[in-house]
Amino acid sequence: MGNESAVRAGERRRYGQYCGLAACLDVIGERWTLLIVRELLIGPQRYNELLHDLPGIGTNLLAERLRRLTQQGVIRHHPRSNGKGPVYELTEFGEGLREPILGLARWGLNVAGSFDAEDEVRPQWGVLAVEALIRKDQIPEVDESYEFLVDGHVFHIAVRDGRISINREGTEEAALRISTDARTFVDIGAGRVSPFEAVATRRLNLEGDPDALTRCSRLLGLLPGRAS
Repeated sequence: MGNESAVRAGERRRYGQYCGLAACLDVIGERWTLLIVRELLIGPQRYNELLHDLPGIGTNLLAERLRRLTQQGVIRHHPRSNGKGPVYELTEFGEGLREPILGLARWGLNVAGSFDAEDEVRPQWGVLAVEALIRKDQIPEVDESYEFLVDGHVFHIAVRDGRISINREGTEEAALRISTDARTFVDIGAGRVSPFEAVATRRLNLEGDPDALTRCSRLLGLLPGRAS
């Protein structure tokens, strides 16, 4: 009862430890907070979009988490130019969470296990999953793009001059086009299914250069060997 009263009163709960990890958890350690940050790492979102893409969170709890993250300087909100209402986005300070969260996502794929019937999976989570899987020591030496269509959502990886960019759009110049469903995509990322097994069982469709598939698979750590 005491803890619930503190939360209702808006009292900030702290670990009270002078430690970087404890200080981090004071800001983002509460339930749902990291998942809100995950959504904003994918891109700016309106309140209703966040509510839709975080199944299970209550509207009051989402509002409270957004308020606290704004107070801590992790996110900000401002009007959208298209007039569809204000959006929430990460600040430069909040963007500093990208690499730690990608590391946690990579680690989590090893313990995720198989899907339960009630588990939610959203195609846009594939964008962050791809970013988490990228092996910087496996960047191809050729400039090319790989397009992903996951449950109707398009994004692509572009390799240019030894650098990687990820965009939530398609490209007409893709060397490889991959289409699948969100659950198959996660199964591949977790290593439960290889891209080639997914193709053989028709859970994944490919169009493009077979060599590009090999380079893309190595870039995402799905195949051993060196990209070329």
